[in-house]
Amino acid sequence: MKTLFTLTLMLLGAVAFGQFAIGSRTITYNDPTRTGGVGSGGGPGRQIECAVYYPATSAGANTPIAVGEFPVVVFGHGFAMQWSAYQNVWEHLTPKGFILVFPKTESSLAPAPSHNDFGLDLVVASDRTLLLNAVESSPFYQKINGKSAIMGHSMGGGATILAAENNTNIKTVIGLAPAETNPSAIAVAPNVTVPALILSGSSDGVTPPTEHHLPIYNGISASCKHFVSLTGGAHCYFANSNLACDFGESTASSGITLSRSQQQNLMNSLITPWLTFYLKGDCAAFSQFQTTSAASGLVTTTSCDYTPLSYELNITEPTVGQNNGSVLITTSGGQFPVDITWFNGSTNPFLSDLGPGSYDFTVTDAFCSMNGVAVLTTANLQDKTLEEIRVAPNPSSGIIQVSGDFTLKTSLDISDLSGRVIYTATSLEGNEISVDLSTVNAGVYLLRLYRETGASITHKIVIN
Repeated sequence: MKTLFTLTLMLLGAVAFGQFAIGSRTITYNDPTRTGGVGSGGGPGRQIECAVYYPATSAGANTPIAVGEFPVVVFGHGFAMQWSAYQNVWEHLTPKGFILVFPKTESSLAPAPSHNDFGLDLVVASDRTLLLNAVESSPFYQKINGKSAIMGHSMGGGATILAAENNTNIKTVIGLAPAETNPSAIAVAPNVTVPALILSGSSDGVTPPTEHHLPIYNGISASCKHFVSLTGGAHCYFANSNLACDFGESTASSGITLSRSQQQNLMNSLITPWLTFYLKGDCAAFSQFQTTSAASGLVTTTSCDYTPLSYELNITEPTVGQNNGSVLITTSGGQFPVDITWFNGSTNPFLSDLGPGSYDFTVTDAFCSMNGVAVLTTANLQDKTLEEIRVAPNPSSGIIQVSGDFTLKTSLDISDLSGRVIYTATSLEGNEISVDLSTVNAGVYLLRLYRETGASITHKIVIN
């Protein structure tokens, strides 16, 4: 049968991968239950000064936030490293519509950083940034989509696991060469239940994967987790050049074959679709992540695949009819295929309710949504009557009745499984014809009904 809808998928990735200017500001949060920290102005207790980078109307400090609602990514820096070493991260993600928050605490070499406090700082930064969406005096008022992730490198990667322990306020975590911490990130990993992505450099001698990254990954109890090893990757190359990290790497790592830019490009190609899927709900992004993680030079271990669970469908009529712009149909049910083939064919419960025109549709499941446009023409509607033509009895002893609406010019032919045509009838009239196949051999045959427009439908028939 001719496809009922002409579909043009306009996936959310077209929006997710757009470009914004980068705005910046400093925000200090306060945790009244603790002391110390970095910064001032957040109130009594522990000060958690954060560098915040956000999609803006123009680049610069304290510029207005761009139109839209954006997810939050809180990032934890590595041992003896400053947040500024991760300029590569915010310069990549912020233009794509993410708010990046970098706590500046626990960056000193001496006194030694507190991993526990740093993990708690990441939690506070995530929770408090999300709350700004409802604060009218905040520049982030009604600019945050309610979703956040925690991400970190080295010590910050281990602290990310500490922050994710029993934390369901976040949607996902990403660890870049995550280091074992004190308290132990490996020990608390079984209490991490949100989707997790661990990236590891195979030539990392600072935090050897078998001692740090893999035990953390293996311990995570999330139903969806991915471990990606970058062949020839380093420990420090997830960040920009940094004296403390690079010195440690020069004494500990060997066999590095990736350049810093190559490793960062690989990292970006993985974290971007991952965050786009979990924080922006773009169905197509997960497939992009899977394609990248299966690329040459990467060794991937995974515990899950994305399969749509259930759907809610909304169809609106934006361009024609008296219901212009209103929701015409809302329905929900079991699985829907990502390629939207569900919209084609007789399984559709709503086709008969729609007239010719251009329709917008949105399909949403538990994780993501897809937008698209369907164009239904008069010819398409006429083709639908092919589905209503009945062929019976089937199986048959030889005499078959073909009944339905033959107002439109309809013909049929019958062929065996080798493709040899054994019966033809053109320009059917009335609403029923009888086909005599009593002289053919018993077996399976294909009966095809077709119209001069090119529309057709095929029935398998059995002759006893």
